[in-house]
Amino acid sequence: MRFQQSTIVKILFLGFSCALFSLALQAGPAPAPDGGDLFKKKCSMCHGADGKGYSALKTPDFTDPKYHASITDKEIADTIKNGKKGTPMPAFADKLSEDEINSLVAYIRSLDSSKKK
Repeated sequence: MRFQQSTIVKILFLGFSCALFSLALQAGPAPAPDGGDLFKKKCSMCHGADGKGYSALKTPDFTDPKYHASITDKEIADTIKNGKKGTPMPAFADKLSEDEINSLVAYIRSLDSSKKK
């Protein structure tokens, strides 16, 4: 049985395409950014490695349950994105992706000392 060269090329292309598609399906979605690592790299210099903040800088204590009761996730995300007027808190909207900001919000929430009992 003889195949024309164009038929062989089509078969090879189809096989290669299927293999690539299979690899893409196996890879799955990218893992969520690690909020703890991001916090350490981007936030700890002002908010402390433990999230307790610094009174001299007037940064909030992220371990305080009162802080968590006083603010929504959206407000935390907005502060990360847009900074906070009248404070040294800079805007990170152009430096962090939406997924990274959401990971930071989740990490900040995890610092709530009332959740660690």
